[in-house]
Amino acid sequence: MPNKKVVHIYNIIPIIFVILWSSAFITSKIIVDNASPFLSLSIRFGMVAFLFFLFFIFFSKDKYISLKAFKDASISGLLFHGVYLGGVFFALSRGMSATLIALIVSLQPILTSILAKIYLNETLTKFQWIGILLGFSGATIILISDLIDGLTVAAFFAGIIGLISSSLGIIWQKKIGSDLSLSANNFIQALSASIFHLLLALCFEKMFMNFTNDFILAMSWQIFAVSLGAFLILMWLLLKNKANETSTLFFLVPPISALLAFLILEETFTSFDFFGLFISCLGVFMVSKNQIKI
Repeated sequence: MPNKKVVHIYNIIPIIFVILWSSAFITSKIIVDNASPFLSLSIRFGMVAFLFFLFFIFFSKDKYISLKAFKDASISGLLFHGVYLGGVFFALSRGMSATLIALIVSLQPILTSILAKIYLNETLTKFQWIGILLGFSGATIILISDLIDGLTVAAFFAGIIGLISSSLGIIWQKKIGSDLSLSANNFIQALSASIFHLLLALCFEKMFMNFTNDFILAMSWQIFAVSLGAFLILMWLLLKNKANETSTLFFLVPPISALLAFLILEETFTSFDFFGLFISCLGVFMVSKNQIKI
């Protein structure tokens, strides 16, 4: 009989992940209000790479990294931390709300499920498909409402690019697996993302950074709580669950992000927004209820 305490902790971990992941959209908005997006991301992941490098040097038993493992981890870093977060930060810097960008990238389970079926031979039950479609419908209601209110083309497509990249990142990570330790894998991913964002900053943006108290607090939160905490939990969830099951957690991100945005950023919502969030949450419930228990 499984230990009840272990089961309880296992059930709490996805909730912690959703809260941490949702908080990233709020702190990202604060960061891009005080710094250029790609420069701030380069600095963030440069610091994250340094921290994981220390973990790798002092705590990893196997110090060998093959060329293939380095390449695979670098691609994951470019997809997860590079293109995905680059799209999110760029959209936020162009005026998109934290709630809307969280909503756009939360459509990821739709793409992930399709890609998982094609590349990983994973299957979905009828109820899971209905739940995913409900989640997509609820998100679409809010998206249309915000499009009517005014949304730049550049910001919208940046969000879409982030959405696609996050789905590809989950599929890639699940497909390749990894023989590397978590510290080595995350060191390489963060390093590749830092270099990628630095090149974007040098080529495409007028770099600036205001070291306000809000900026320092938000950047520290993203480094320690999000990049170290939430991302490690995501990697653990991908090891324990199917890719389509893990991706359904992202449907919970919009309502949590909306609540945090209301409390911290004072963003406002319409009745259409609340209706769309309710439909999305219902979809999550249906998918989660019919997941295979690990």
